[in-house]
Amino acid sequence: MKTMFERHLDGCQGFVLPKSTVPTVKFADARQELDWPQMTEGEVARHYTALSGRAFGVDTGSYPLGSCTMKYNPKLNERLSALPGFARLHPTADDGDAAGALEALWLLQERLGDISGMDAVSLQPCAGAHGEWTALMMVAAYHAERNNAARKVVLVPESAHGTNPASAAMAGFDVRPVKCSEQGHVDLEDLRAKVGDDVAALMLTNPSTLGLFEPNITQIADIVHDCGGVMYYDGANLNAIMGVCRPGDMGFDLVHFNLHKTFGTPHGGGGPGSGPVGCKKAFAHLLPTPHIVKGAQGFVRVEAQGSIGKVSAFHGNITVCLKALCYILMLGQHGLREAAVQAVLNANYLQHQMRQRLGLDKAGWCMHEFVLSAKGLKDETGVIALDLAKGMLDAGMHPPTMYFPLIVPEALMFEPTETESVESLDNMVDILVALWQKAHDDPQALHAAPVTTPIGRVDEIGAARNPVVIEG
Repeated sequence: MKTMFERHLDGCQGFVLPKSTVPTVKFADARQELDWPQMTEGEVARHYTALSGRAFGVDTGSYPLGSCTMKYNPKLNERLSALPGFARLHPTADDGDAAGALEALWLLQERLGDISGMDAVSLQPCAGAHGEWTALMMVAAYHAERNNAARKVVLVPESAHGTNPASAAMAGFDVRPVKCSEQGHVDLEDLRAKVGDDVAALMLTNPSTLGLFEPNITQIADIVHDCGGVMYYDGANLNAIMGVCRPGDMGFDLVHFNLHKTFGTPHGGGGPGSGPVGCKKAFAHLLPTPHIVKGAQGFVRVEAQGSIGKVSAFHGNITVCLKALCYILMLGQHGLREAAVQAVLNANYLQHQMRQRLGLDKAGWCMHEFVLSAKGLKDETGVIALDLAKGMLDAGMHPPTMYFPLIVPEALMFEPTETESVESLDNMVDILVALWQKAHDDPQALHAAPVTTPIGRVDEIGAARNPVVIEG
């Protein structure tokens, strides 16, 4: 595909502006005039239309990116969130003039609280990691109120998302890793050895990044609570359990939600995320302020005493919140449960088919995602997980998450989500089986992949060690 500069034709214009009546002023320090390509309006439209067709997303193909929950997003939610009463409402409008929007946001707070088993929710955080940081700032404030400022340690399992230790460090805590058992669960003995008077909280997602539900979750909660710590739930994997069980009933005190993962709002491409935080009653006064409450005069915003303050302008990414509300109301309680059950069914079907056809050891039941290891293939053929992922691009399939969790060598983590059909799942299996065979028959072809994409194999190590920074 040619660039716009390669399609340049002298004298071509898309439109002609009226002659300016304003005197031209040239600045002494003005930079060299930009050499824009000359093209007709039609050629510009064709260029960008062709360019958009090269972008990959959930609307163009399967996207089994493990731990990211890249499900199809209903388009109806986009239209509803763009209604003028929401989209054109000024963020500093009085409560009376924003009554409808405030009621919608309050309703989302209530629904998220019901789904998670939490007593109060704030919609301000604008991403999952932002929600983690917000919750940890609340943890710090909670311990400070009790004169326990010496609690500076956050426990993080070895299989946790990378944002967990990063968020803990950003919030001023020290990170203490907790080992996983051979089965991939939290090692209870190691956890007992790591708790103490200096522990502020344990960060945990359930199911874990290995796609496994923690069978000892109530014991884990008791161990942390008995030492005076707080249980924090990373909501990245909530899609596997929504409507089935609740973090609040497992013993968690705080939770963040990924609206752009679980509740049908777009994910990826640098678009807006949303990471609301929910908590039990003992932490409610610490939530970001202002709160949206239902009073005698309607829905109003109130400033709370003891709050950690604002963490976002106004109430966060409102359109993302509205899409999530539409999704929740459209599915209802039974629909949310059905979505979670279908996500687990799809993951188990995909895992069974892949392991059976690839001749790998049988694995136990998973939840919403599972991890394959290509270590055996690497030892046999020299083809690594990255080669398989590049080969998937040539086959028209987006690769799964690679090399995560770090405790699994040559990891490939698949999460098909509930919105993929059985035909789509079978196609993923066919592609991986074909690549597995190619690794044995022609490994060099996979070392060179991809060959059908606009950009071929990138020297990732060279780019990391010797980056070329273009000055603006």
